[in-house]
Amino acid sequence: MLEKLLTEQPNPESASIDTVSTEAALRIINGEDRKVPEAVEREIPAIARAVDAAVAAIERGGRLFYLGAGTSGRLGVLDASECPPTFSVSPEMVQGIMAGGEAALSRATEASEDDPTLGVRDLLSHGFTERDVLVGITASGRTPYVLGAVAEAKRMGAVTVGLCCSPDSELARIADIVIAPLVGPEVIAGSTRMKAGTAQKLVLNMLSTGMFIRLGYVYGNLMVNVQPKNLKLVDRARRIVAQAVPVSTERAAQLLAASGNSVRIAILMGKSGMDRETAERRLAAACGRISKALERE
Repeated sequence: MLEKLLTEQPNPESASIDTVSTEAALRIINGEDRKVPEAVEREIPAIARAVDAAVAAIERGGRLFYLGAGTSGRLGVLDASECPPTFSVSPEMVQGIMAGGEAALSRATEASEDDPTLGVRDLLSHGFTERDVLVGITASGRTPYVLGAVAEAKRMGAVTVGLCCSPDSELARIADIVIAPLVGPEVIAGSTRMKAGTAQKLVLNMLSTGMFIRLGYVYGNLMVNVQPKNLKLVDRARRIVAQAVPVSTERAAQLLAASGNSVRIAILMGKSGMDRETAERRLAAACGRISKALERE
């Protein structure tokens, strides 16, 4: 069965990669890597549906979960772990779960991916509910650990997203939303940490970033939810306010002080002239989105 998977097929472009020069081998790898963005681009409509589902879940008090094994699991944990420092959100909002737990982040534990009940157990141990969204990640689309968790989430009534790199997969048959960038056979047959892993990383970046953009954590292309808790972040907050309003850094510092060190409130005050109380009320009515709060002027 495995030999029929797209991700397990030999790649004719790299059939002689062990006999060519180092530079030639790297050019073969690079040539194959160029196929990844195009494969991801074809999946943008499905990615957009997943983003909108995640936004809706967060707005009703839910969370976004990633779950996978091996490289797929590590990539999910990586993306989830980068959300708090990038968008100043709770680690609970986006969570990554991988087969084998934290130990598997640095040491492979392949056997754990073969048990669907472990996927269910790990999902439930994180308090997953029907209000949440689960993204099951598996290059082959058939990893039992992932399939078990996705099936359980679906049974609970939660939205499920399947991220895989194989056509007509088992995951695609059970997930509500299917994202399947078909990157083709790997340079090293079956080494899905390469093109498939790159495609998964790009998709996960789009999912989390797209979600936080829609939730109002970005204004223009600025990280306006930064919390100025140390000297570096204070400097960044001033520069963000100065660029967004725009004003001098000195004036940005004054706005931040008057806003209670809220970047979003400082921007609203600077752009509209409203006082802090009014700005806070407007921002709350706009669900945290600066652009919508300004539209009410």
